[in-house]
Amino acid sequence: MPTPLKLYLAGPEVFLPDARAILDAKADLTRVYGFEPICPGDLTIPTAPTKHQFGLNISEVDEGFMNRADGIIANLTPFRGIAADPGTVFELGYMCGAGKIVACYTNVAETHYQRTLAWYGGAISRDAEGRMRGPDGHSLEDFDMIENLMLHGGVARRGGPVRVHAADPERLWTDFISFEQCLKALAERV
Repeated sequence: MPTPLKLYLAGPEVFLPDARAILDAKADLTRVYGFEPICPGDLTIPTAPTKHQFGLNISEVDEGFMNRADGIIANLTPFRGIAADPGTVFELGYMCGAGKIVACYTNVAETHYQRTLAWYGGAISRDAEGRMRGPDGHSLEDFDMIENLMLHGGVARRGGPVRVHAADPERLWTDFISFEQCLKALAERV
């Protein structure tokens, strides 16, 4: 029997109050599709004399996990704002750069542009070149993508699935429909 592909399950779930239960449920579902899950919450971190060094230790262990993985499924559901968790963004970029299997999903159906427009309260205007800008003068990215074009585009250009599901806001972190769609798409490729 061939060794199952290892998938790094990236996302902000590690910060949630019920992180262990959510990570375990996602890991179980990953196994159902024939993959071996690698969860950032599964790490054992070496002790350190300072908080700074402890953070460096976590980063090193996470990179080791990604180096061992064959691919990643990144949860790009907006976290603490209008965009994906920055740690997850780094991890997805790291895996794209390493040439590994990539997939991403979100449990929010609004595009990056729609979320940015809402953040500005709709107060945008068109500049002389036709570009949409917020009241601070910053331009808006409008490409019908779930996240910044480098994230969505990086996965799509590598042939990875990009899945979108409008989850009930009360189940934003426990609705696995789009996560499972990524697993199905990757299983069909293998």
